[in-house]
Amino acid sequence: QVQLVESGGGLVQAGGSLRLSCAASGRTFSNYAMGWFRQARGKEREFVAAISRRGVPTYYADSVKGRFTISRDSAKNTLYLQINSLKPEDTAVYYCASAKGPVATRQEHEYNYWGQGTQVTVSS
Repeated sequence: QVQLVESGGGLVQAGGSLRLSCAASGRTFSNYAMGWFRQARGKEREFVAAISRRGVPTYYADSVKGRFTISRDSAKNTLYLQINSLKPEDTAVYYCASAKGPVATRQEHEYNYWGQGTQVTVSS
């Protein structure tokens, strides 16, 4: 049974930073690309970042490029998202997801396992 458990969300002031983590179990973590998505209240879920099984390449949404960094530690079966220079518009539930294959992708339908999400709230 594949499980993805996110942590690290919280309430932070604009300009602050957070580090989200996603602990994976139930499949060989290093064989699959991973991604982060987010969903703000009243909006559709959107792509944030993705990383291939070997760590490169990585992809980012234009809205987070230069502020967010995705990384992975296969020894710990953990995915990370370092979020810097937070903005109120970054407020959302952040989900990690495990892809169907090894190559990073922005396409939501290419992910077949999802975590339960962690809330990030940015105050102005």
